[in-house]
Amino acid sequence: MMTAGAYREQVWDELMQRRACAYPLPPHGHCPNFTHARRAAAALLACAQVAAQHTLIVGPERALYPLRTLALKAGKTLYVPHQKKAGWYWRLTDPRGARLSALPEYGEAVLVPDGAQAAVLACVAADPQGGRLGKGFGWGARGLGLDLPEYTLAHPLMLSARLPCPPDSQVTLIGTAGGVVACDPA
Repeated sequence: MMTAGAYREQVWDELMQRRACAYPLPPHGHCPNFTHARRAAAALLACAQVAAQHTLIVGPERALYPLRTLALKAGKTLYVPHQKKAGWYWRLTDPRGARLSALPEYGEAVLVPDGAQAAVLACVAADPQGGRLGKGFGWGARGLGLDLPEYTLAHPLMLSARLPCPPDSQVTLIGTAGGVVACDPA
């Protein structure tokens, strides 16, 4: 079995070689900001299950910026993990707060993500069984400690038939530019 670190390196290298990622570059050490992340975000948000939810926890990663923007424009309330206060969140309702630099101006620092119905975490890799591999550190790797469904976004190069290593978490939906993958842990 491959280690999680080795598999992350393989995915990052392939994304770079295929020019399938954008700032920050190189993607190594990050959940990659992949090309067509906006289309993947739109697909996930259009999924009936997600469209019906009004409050989401959404990670601070650059790849999730389009999702934060689209969700806020659709009238959803978002909780974004606070970058400087572990365990805290920024509560957002204004689309102008989608950028991390705008969180202090448009967000409200809160300790509890009241009413959150699901969480969207960035990833380095995922599989149709719902395995999600993050960057290996940060808020997503520590676990949310909340009993919520988790979703992610991925480029086709970030998807494998089955992760060759243990996942960091389990997701139920994967948004891609081509549509949504409903995960089946079987």
